[in-house]
Amino acid sequence: MLERYVYKNQQKMRCGYTTGTCACAAAKAAAQMLLSGRKTDKVKVMTPSGVSLLLDVEDISMKDTQVSCAIRKDSGDDPDVTNGIYVYAKVSYAEVSYAEAYYDKRQNEQKNDKRIIVDGGKGVGRITKKGLSRPVGAAAINPVPLKMIEAGVMEAAEDYCYDGGLLVVISVPDGEEIAKKTFNPNLGITGGISILGTTGIVEPMSEQALIDTIRTEVSMHVAEGEKMLLAAPGNYGQDFLLNTLNIELKRSIKCSNYIGDTIDIVCASGAEGMLLVGHIGKLVKLGAGIMNTHSRIADGRMEVLTTCAVQAGAKPDVLRQLPGCVTTDAALEILKKSDMLEAVMEQLMIRIENVLERRSAGSIKIAAIVFSNEYGILGKTKLADELLEKIKAVSYTHLTLPTKLEV
Repeated sequence: MLERYVYKNQQKMRCGYTTGTCACAAAKAAAQMLLSGRKTDKVKVMTPSGVSLLLDVEDISMKDTQVSCAIRKDSGDDPDVTNGIYVYAKVSYAEVSYAEAYYDKRQNEQKNDKRIIVDGGKGVGRITKKGLSRPVGAAAINPVPLKMIEAGVMEAAEDYCYDGGLLVVISVPDGEEIAKKTFNPNLGITGGISILGTTGIVEPMSEQALIDTIRTEVSMHVAEGEKMLLAAPGNYGQDFLLNTLNIELKRSIKCSNYIGDTIDIVCASGAEGMLLVGHIGKLVKLGAGIMNTHSRIADGRMEVLTTCAVQAGAKPDVLRQLPGCVTTDAALEILKKSDMLEAVMEQLMIRIENVLERRSAGSIKIAAIVFSNEYGILGKTKLADELLEKIKAVSYTHLTLPTKLEV
């Protein structure tokens, strides 16, 4: 067990290690056993973050020409759906000519001196859309884990003075089922999970992993030729897109609470515009310049609505009631009864528009649509209809590609 801790929200939380680290460790151990002919029950790996791990090797199967083994994933105190799964590596001898043919078909992927082939087996996803960090048709093993696996196997080969080819197949028996609970279906990754990890270490409640997923989604949409991107913070927003605006969910990017980060990513992506569609409970916070809408970061909902009500000319009795509301729905009801809802929403949209334009700094066209479940569309910024029309006009093509690579 990894004894490495971080503090989050005044809690001491234990770190874990990634699927990439598990794949590297399993591949290195299998290579060692294949080349030495001896079993090993532990393997040492160095993660990109500089943390050295000594991991237990499990479920070993040894044959003359191939060895397979598994490493159990430990996510620490992170609520990760992959916690406890087994990541397998099967390493077998391969002719150098086979390795050369494999790499000749993947000219945009770097060859390595030892002709080590790394591919995905059962439970490791396949990439079917452009814009991800590996080419269409490849196994969903991200670049850093891929380099880790290659380095671990090369180290074993050098230790035993082996200069031939080796084939490494990474598999996750439960991967296809687990993948249904991840973002992979949205990213066009089919058949299993991704092998991930830029540092090799899982830090509990890390925001970076979510932001990286948003960046990947944006890249994928841009690679598909989309110029105007559509973002929604959560399930309410995506339901509204489907049921009210009649837009397929695969057209949208789920940006969660990270609205500011999403804008930054879109601005750097080459896209021309972004339309943000969200429930007032989240987007009202933009009126105060709050770009991470998670409740533990900031609230300000009633303060924004009260300020907008003042600007709209609401009567004192309305202004006194708004700060005591617990939900935006309760505040909207008060504004509706006092015939102030439309005027207050106009003021809110002016504030939201100013915040969005300031964050994007003229790099893209940007707009927002704010709604509630009770009243439907509450307001739009000035470019919202234009961007919505352009988004609806684009036909979305879904690529259907092979799920298995062949040499």
